[in-house]
Amino acid sequence: MFLTCMETVTKELVSWMRGHESSVFSISVHASGRYAITTSSDTAQLWDLDTFQRKRKLNILQSVGIQKVFFLPLSNTILSCFKDNSIFAWECDTLSCKYQLPAPPESSSVLYKVFAVTRDGRILAAGGKSNHLHLWCLEAKQLFRIIQMPTKVRAIRHLEFLPDSFDAGSNQVLGVLSQDGIMRFVNIQTCKLLFEIGSLDEGISSSVISPHGRYIASIMENGSLNIYSVQALTQEINKPPPPLVKVIEDLPKSKLNSGGLKMKVTSGRVQRPAKSRENKIQARILKQDLTGNFENKENEASDGLNKKRLQILLKGYGEYPTKYRMFIWRSLLQLPENHTAFSSLVDKGVHVAFLNLQKKYPIKSRKLLRVLQRTLSALAHWSAIFSDTPYLPLLAFPFVKLFQNNQLICFEVVATLIINWCQHWFEYFPNPPINILSLIENVLAFHDKELLQHFIDHDITSQLYAWPLLETVFSEVLTREEWLKLFDNVFSNHPSFLLMTVVAYNTCSRAPLLNCSLRDDFEYFFHHRNNLDISVVIREVYHLMDTTPTDIHPNDKLDAFVALTKGQYPVFNQYPKFIVDYQTQERERIRNDELDFLRERQMVEDMQAEVDQQRVEDEAWYQKQELLRKAEETRREMLLQEEEKMAQQRQRLASVKRELRAKEMHLQDATRRRFLKLQQDQREMELRRLNDEIERKVHMRDQEIATTAKDLEMRHLELESQKRLYEKNLIRNQEAVAKEMREDSDTYRRKVDLEEHMFHKLIEAGQTQNQKTQKWEEAKEKDFHLKSEKKASALSDASRKWFLEKELDDALEHAEHPYNTVSLNQRRVQWDTMEQDLMERVRNLRQRLTAQARNRCRTPHLLAT
Repeated sequence: MFLTCMETVTKELVSWMRGHESSVFSISVHASGRYAITTSSDTAQLWDLDTFQRKRKLNILQSVGIQKVFFLPLSNTILSCFKDNSIFAWECDTLSCKYQLPAPPESSSVLYKVFAVTRDGRILAAGGKSNHLHLWCLEAKQLFRIIQMPTKVRAIRHLEFLPDSFDAGSNQVLGVLSQDGIMRFVNIQTCKLLFEIGSLDEGISSSVISPHGRYIASIMENGSLNIYSVQALTQEINKPPPPLVKVIEDLPKSKLNSGGLKMKVTSGRVQRPAKSRENKIQARILKQDLTGNFENKENEASDGLNKKRLQILLKGYGEYPTKYRMFIWRSLLQLPENHTAFSSLVDKGVHVAFLNLQKKYPIKSRKLLRVLQRTLSALAHWSAIFSDTPYLPLLAFPFVKLFQNNQLICFEVVATLIINWCQHWFEYFPNPPINILSLIENVLAFHDKELLQHFIDHDITSQLYAWPLLETVFSEVLTREEWLKLFDNVFSNHPSFLLMTVVAYNTCSRAPLLNCSLRDDFEYFFHHRNNLDISVVIREVYHLMDTTPTDIHPNDKLDAFVALTKGQYPVFNQYPKFIVDYQTQERERIRNDELDFLRERQMVEDMQAEVDQQRVEDEAWYQKQELLRKAEETRREMLLQEEEKMAQQRQRLASVKRELRAKEMHLQDATRRRFLKLQQDQREMELRRLNDEIERKVHMRDQEIATTAKDLEMRHLELESQKRLYEKNLIRNQEAVAKEMREDSDTYRRKVDLEEHMFHKLIEAGQTQNQKTQKWEEAKEKDFHLKSEKKASALSDASRKWFLEKELDDALEHAEHPYNTVSLNQRRVQWDTMEQDLMERVRNLRQRLTAQARNRCRTPHLLAT
């Protein structure tokens, strides 16, 4: 997170300030405008607005949290309020803790959320999520009042005091914005509700009061912006308080001397007048006029202050109270506060005559420089003469420094000063005001001829002993307090008072001035501070005002005080317009000539720069060439030296290489021997390991052979038993087949015999011829039967022989591979399958032979039939 500082006139970014990690919800600026405090939920940071640098940082525990950190008005005190209701006061310069407010009573415990402080910084108002409002007296550091708001108020969202021109900063009216959107204004002394703004239907979201307490701006919950006039809301607040000062009129001059009576009156107190030298006046009790009527209204300013009473107070105390000085000045000068007219002057921007003001007047504070530049620009836009007035920055600077936080007041104070106390200053423009300086010289000649003659003897004119004081309005020769005290009297008297001050300053300094003889000493004296009591000078001014003859008194040459007009500022043309116009034209012509000259000079400078650049480049080239040549020679010498060194180095390297080679060969030989020994050891270990392995293998082989031999014996027995079983089965099968064949042959023979018998009986007579054929067929058939039986027997013997050979081969294979039981079982299955196949083939062969024999027997019968 970072903060940006913008220029309100040019709308340009001036600076930015980094440092916060969370969003900033509060910014407080010191009354001088030099410092600012920014507050976020976790930290508060103090910034220097002149340099826009962070000065200090306040870090706290996360469990505590910050509610608000702000400056107290009209003081150097920083008030920090935390979420645990603790409130601390810190010194701005040293940041040391001044005090801590005590905890509020438990009967009215409020978790503080919002705060407000009166303009005099004496009373702190705090509220939160409650209808109780706590008022703290910061001078006594104690809670002096608890205000209970109406029951409709459950929480307080915003607090702000209503400023009043007549309460001297001790604001009595407090605006309280509650959760219902209504802002109630109460008197904190009487606890009376004065008026309220907003309603339940049209609630207020946030609100702010103008610095003078005339208007209230509120942002409504529906998004609209309402502007309220405090004067229209109530007339009670705007009533001025009864006068605190009452004047006892002087007796006629024949009865009372010019000393007069001076009284300091306060409400309800007995005041004793000062004793005069001739008469003693009995004391009276002067009570405050509670009806609010004023006496001597013709002597009152527009805001109710009586100028004669102020002058009496000023003569009694020598200066106005610091707290009320600015207020009294504004009343004496009757400033109109023309916001619109001033805004139109400011909106014209920075005048061209003051664009480079910082070069001539390098001011450290950037803010002060901007305010001075803006004020001078507004004066130049107001009247053209001020754009050419060289001493205007010196004249306006002390007022700018004093009113830097209120630029409108600053402008109007300077403008009022120029119109009244700078009368006839511009009639001899651009020269110093000879007429005004002549008036000062005449008064000085009347009151101190010796000093004037001393100035004449040393060629010191009024332009040296008077004009530096006027054009700087004594800001160079007086301190801040002395200057403020002087202008309390200047603004309270006729404009000729300032000219008389110049004479009084010279006459009060006559002793050091009479000792000066060099012009430089005089110049130094009137441009630097001197050891001089300003009170003595002011008394001398009043003496000069009373004792100066009328014919040389500046009173008759200067007009009485005239205030600025309201609405629009008056036209200022009390200067030789033709000179200003001529100077403007001449300045424009000079500016154009300067631009032409600058362009031509720029062209010449560019050409000269090109020539110089070319010359520099040529010189650089020649120098570079020379350096290269020298470098080349140096490199050649270095090469020769390096070659010699290299030759020597090579010789040394060769000898070193030989030594290294010998060492390397020795090391290699040692390494080779170690390696050979290592290999020999490894081989011996390998041989021992192999011998162990061979012995283990031989032992395992013997065990396997013995096991295999036992398995072979068992297998041989199994084979013998299987062989006998197979032979028995084959014999049984052969016998069954032979029996079946014999039965079939017998059956067939009986059948043939029966057929032959029947055939012989049927063809006894005609078969004589076929007997030979029949006997041949029978012989053939018998031969066929015999051959078939031989063939079947041979096939059975071959099958049995093949089966026995296979069994023997399998037994040998099992003996060689005793663990291949799976292959043996598979072979057994194959043998069973082959045996079944062989039996099936024998059976089929028998059936075919039987069928062929039948067919052959049937054929002769059919033929015979």
